[in-house]
Amino acid sequence: MDYVSALLPPVVMATFFTLLVRTIVKSQGGPNKAKEDAAVDAALARAEAAGHGAAPEAHRA
Repeated sequence: MDYVSALLPPVVMATFFTLLVRTIVKSQGGPNKAKEDAAVDAALARAEAAGHGAAPEAHRA
C-alpha cells in the first residue's frame, strides 16, 4: 500500500498540469484576442512613453 501513497501525489500533479496546459491552449485566440492585443499594445506604449521622459541627472551633460 506504500506504493499507492508514493505514486498518488505525482499522478495528481501531472493531471493538474495537463489540465492547466489544456486550458491555456484552448483560451488562446478567440473573440477577445483583438481586445487583449490592444490592451497589451497600449500598456507597452505607456511604459515606453514613461521611459522616454526626463533624463536622469546622471546622464545629463
